Amino acid sequence: MRGRRGPATAARRVGASGVTKRNRAAHPEGGTCHQRPLRARLLRAPQSPPFAGYCACGRSAGWSRDVGLTGERLSGAGGAMGRGSRPRGPFLLPLLLLLLLAAVASGEAPSLPLVLNTWPFRKAAEAAWSTLLAGGSELDAVEKGCGQCEVEQCDGSVGYGGHPDEHGETTLDAMIMDGNTMEVGAVADLRRVKNAIGVARKVIEHTQHTLLVGESASLFAESMGFPSEDLTTQSSLSMYLQWLNRNCQPNFWKSVTPDASKSCGPYKQAAKFTKEERSVSKKRIDVHNHDTIGMIVIGQNGSIAVGTSTNGADHKIQGRVGDSPIAGAGAYADSTAGAAAATGDGDLMMRFLPSYQAVEYMRTGMDPTIACQKVISRIQKYEPYFFGAVICANTSGSYGAACNKVSGFTQFHFMASNPTLKQPSEQIIDCI
Repeated sequence: MRGRRGPATAARRVGASGVTKRNRAAHPEGGTCHQRPLRARLLRAPQSPPFAGYCACGRSAGWSRDVGLTGERLSGAGGAMGRGSRPRGPFLLPLLLLLLLAAVASGEAPSLPLVLNTWPFRKAAEAAWSTLLAGGSELDAVEKGCGQCEVEQCDGSVGYGGHPDEHGETTLDAMIMDGNTMEVGAVADLRRVKNAIGVARKVIEHTQHTLLVGESASLFAESMGFPSEDLTTQSSLSMYLQWLNRNCQPNFWKSVTPDASKSCGPYKQAAKFTKEERSVSKKRIDVHNHDTIGMIVIGQNGSIAVGTSTNGADHKIQGRVGDSPIAGAGAYADSTAGAAAATGDGDLMMRFLPSYQAVEYMRTGMDPTIACQKVISRIQKYEPYFFGAVICANTSGSYGAACNKVSGFTQFHFMASNPTLKQPSEQIIDCI
């Protein structure tokens, strides 16, 4: 999947291989040159001096391929280097070293450390990146990055004062995961405490549990020293009152009486609810009603951590928990394979465990962009009009993303930070 060409912007458009459009350059022999992964270079017949005939593309800004030398066949013409044979003799190691050094010098190798986060939440990316550069751990960087969004109330979908539930209260969900130990800490339906990602980390550090919910999660947070504060703001109160004035439209009820598509509750179960009514109920939910921050951090040594934070779906039924605090749904990390994070309609996406599935695809050696696309395609088979996106990164620092194309959502913006990019940079992909 490649983005359309257009004027250069501060954001970088990423194609299906994870290579940005800025990585294209004129081939010295004519045509267009694309950055080639190291694996492709190793497969070239060594019938001329190393790298002779290769186009000299500029330094890559985004990495697209996992690099593996173990067991790779070098095919060539004639002699001991014939097709399907393995190189032999004392020349193998020097040749591989020359290939690797030249690839690194030209910007072909993935780069670590890496920070990725959903949506163009720049200050969150900067907070995580600066934490890593200052010597903080991957978990520290995730906590700082997601915590920055909680303070800023990113897009109204993260932190206090955002999406009120159907009773006008803002509640928070968050999760953090250590890809080395596979430990997870999460909170859901958290009340009165603003720093949800901080509380989630305390679940890892001070309990043997994985997920705490509701009032009990709030009491745990207060016992850990987090201040009790009102999460309602004038903005969230105004949103709630406007919703009431629209007869509580849209909402998440179905098969109830009175008709949830026309009036507020309280509701009771109805004997019948037609397919037409159910279809209308689904379409009323705004595609921008569900999102969050999901963050992936990979350290220089390959250790991985992920995290999420959100205030959930706007006007959700009280007590609702989405995908964000669920390991494998909202995010997932395994330092032996990679990491992924999802954003969008959490009620739907959590049924498919997209983050876990993407990591398992990458475990097989699949390119991160392709892994993201496959999990989106899997959901499309059942829900072709869902709103959602996934970001993915493997252990070497290659990264990618994918999203489902629906009306009003044709591109997905996310942030990436690594040594080559120099600073957190906005990336753009076209949805599929």
